[in-house]
Amino acid sequence: MALGWIFLAIVVALAVWAIAIYNALVALRNRFKNAYAQIDVQLKRRYDLIPNLVESVKGYLQHERQTLEAVVQARGNAVSAAQRAAAAPGDAAAMQGLAQAEGVLGGALGRLLAVFESYPELKANQNVAALQEELTSTENKVAFARQAYNDSVMQYNTKRESFPDNLFAGAFGFGAAELLAATESAEERAAPRVKLTS
Repeated sequence: MALGWIFLAIVVALAVWAIAIYNALVALRNRFKNAYAQIDVQLKRRYDLIPNLVESVKGYLQHERQTLEAVVQARGNAVSAAQRAAAAPGDAAAMQGLAQAEGVLGGALGRLLAVFESYPELKANQNVAALQEELTSTENKVAFARQAYNDSVMQYNTKRESFPDNLFAGAFGFGAAELLAATESAEERAAPRVKLTS
């Protein structure tokens, strides 16, 4: 009889332990999904600002149609990539696709802003300056949100890979989450400078 109670106590202790591991993994997964949602909010704000900026400068940049079209196309690709990433935060392919699309968009915006330097009347336009300021602010918010997301993913991945949690993570379907890495090329890394002097 005492042996039965000991066996039952061990089974209950193991069940409670497994539940605690499961709940901790769920909490960490939800934390990184929430962190990605914060990135998504800032990216949507950025994507909404870009068409306004393009419309504001379109009249000034008649000879720079190719640059404007590159920005519009890169924005469209980035919006699609962000939608795929929002549907599956942490998915390796979605995060890599988003990082790549954001890099291309950053490069296109950088080229557009470099063109602004050739147009003094455009630099003096208060509407364009306000949009650039908002875009700069949003870029900073995206960077902070990306850092929070990557920190959350790191905590989640560390928990799911640590012993004994790794024994349960696979059985419960907790796969690895992908970091949202910065782009790789030097041009893409340098491009998102969005400040003009007046």
